[in-house]
Amino acid sequence: MKNIARHAITTGVRRKLDGRFGSILRMFAFATAVYTVYAATLSTWDVLARTIIFLTLMLTMLFLLVGASEDSDPLRPSIPDYALSALSLACLVFFTVEMDEVAQRITLFDPLPLSYWFFGYALLLLALEAARRTVGLGLTSIVLVIMAYNLWGHHFDGPLRHGYISLAHLLDISVFTTDGIFGVPVQVTATYAFLFVMFGTLLERAGGGQFFFDLAASLTGRRPGGPAKVAVCSSGLFGMVSGSPTADVVTTGSVTIPVMKRLGYSPTLAGGVEVAASTGGSIMPPVMGAAVFIMAEFTGIPYTSIVVASIIPAVLYYVCVFLQVDFRSRKLGLLGLSESELPRFTQAIKGGWLFLFPLVALTVALAQHYTPTYVALFGLVALLAVWLLKWSTFSLRALYDGISQTSFNMVAVTGACAAAGLVIGGITMTGLAGKVSELLILIAGSNSLVTLIIAAAMTILLGMGMPTPAAYALAAALLGPTLTGEFGFSLMQSHLFLLYFAVLSAMTPPVAVAAYAASAIADANPFMIAVTACRLAVAAFLLPFAFMFAPGILLLDTVPNILIDVVSTAAAVVAISMSVEGFIRQRISMASRLTLGCGALALLAPRFEIVLVGLIITLIGAGLAYRNHQTRLVVAEKERHLG
Repeated sequence: MKNIARHAITTGVRRKLDGRFGSILRMFAFATAVYTVYAATLSTWDVLARTIIFLTLMLTMLFLLVGASEDSDPLRPSIPDYALSALSLACLVFFTVEMDEVAQRITLFDPLPLSYWFFGYALLLLALEAARRTVGLGLTSIVLVIMAYNLWGHHFDGPLRHGYISLAHLLDISVFTTDGIFGVPVQVTATYAFLFVMFGTLLERAGGGQFFFDLAASLTGRRPGGPAKVAVCSSGLFGMVSGSPTADVVTTGSVTIPVMKRLGYSPTLAGGVEVAASTGGSIMPPVMGAAVFIMAEFTGIPYTSIVVASIIPAVLYYVCVFLQVDFRSRKLGLLGLSESELPRFTQAIKGGWLFLFPLVALTVALAQHYTPTYVALFGLVALLAVWLLKWSTFSLRALYDGISQTSFNMVAVTGACAAAGLVIGGITMTGLAGKVSELLILIAGSNSLVTLIIAAAMTILLGMGMPTPAAYALAAALLGPTLTGEFGFSLMQSHLFLLYFAVLSAMTPPVAVAAYAASAIADANPFMIAVTACRLAVAAFLLPFAFMFAPGILLLDTVPNILIDVVSTAAAVVAISMSVEGFIRQRISMASRLTLGCGALALLAPRFEIVLVGLIITLIGAGLAYRNHQTRLVVAEKERHLG
């Protein structure tokens, strides 16, 4: 299984180029970042023009930074790498020169000149190779299957049959419109997703990551399981502005995982705690992850509304992880950090309180209903002001490196999003989403729960080995219409459901990219890390179902119903955490665990009477656990007297 998982996510070696060539490439990355910020905030260029330039700039860097395989030279590009990079640059020049003609063409009516055929298919092949290098065979295979279906699906019989699509038709839609490679995923990557990634990168460079760690350590480090709780809190704090599970693991995990191992945590448990905590960052307001911006574009729901709806589920996610970490640590007898290892709360605040201002700027901009692009811009301006005030950590070199690093960080995501755009374009051309909807209804009938389970499984499968934005984009195109059209769920419910499971795919075995990142730090089996992370965040797999049947936790109902849904869901999260860990103050019996688990599931039901039954069952389970605890106390007291 491990070998299959590794094969599915096999990617090219990531290079860190030094010397003169590395300096030139860093200058190119800096220029790309400056262009992207300008194009996203100040330019009046056509969206297709902005996106074409951005993608070709990123592809030019990608083939130099990512090798063709794991065995490629990690220090210098090969001749084919230079050739592909040069071809990407040639595409940049061609499309820039032909920009006006491309914009004025009538799609599928004006014939494609020979030069358009050459550079169009060159860009198509470059995007496929970029996806293969950055996210492996999984997404690349999906793209190839969809393209094959586009070209030959008219030969099929039955509901999968579609009309004839020629090579010219495929090329025209895929490359020369915003319905293919330059679709919503890359458009979002080229605008506010890039800006928010820059915000997270510069925040870490300025010392914000260390501030969040010190703040979390001062608050939770003394208690049992202190280092694990520090990991949960610091990863949540940093993740809500970085928005990337893998980046969060690498950034905070490099500190928290070694500390946990030193204090007695097994490597697998240390890695699992960090992965579970970091994955939640992509669903934690105010920033969340890049996928939420794609959701806003897909659905037309204001970004602010999505953030507000996500607050309670995100809090419940971290309540679950924190509780299970606490129960597990107490069960294993793992202690907290010593006083000498802990920063004081006043010292942590004194040293980094200025880093709260960028978060305040983001929150205020959201409350004022600015677009996500300007929300990110205001956050960046506030961050730069804070960094200048903390003059001891600021330097033009650090700023230059941080801006350049943003472009490097976005290379893999851009490659995946370009491929996702091709899939979405292919689905649109053939009407495949409607056919998938018919198939789901055929399998599940009118049972919405079965449909949701299938949709969740498909989203996790689509997300294996690829970035969350690409996974969500594919799931939204294929499954979103079914949930909203056939079963009547709202856009907010349906797409947040798919977004959550796209995020959770980062830690779901067998292909859990966040777990692979943690395994390098923890020196443990990535599959077992992923299993541990899923167990620690078990409520996360239930929360999406909760807000499909209890929309009050998304603040989409009346005040009484919101209160009922929030209380019942919170009780379910606590009960399921106790059930999974089998521990409250001490180990609880299997009967108590099963009763608590059944009660938790009933608390998430859509009907009020079932929720009441679930509450009663949960109380019975808690009562059994309490009676067991009291019995053990009595026995211990008798043994003490007899002794």
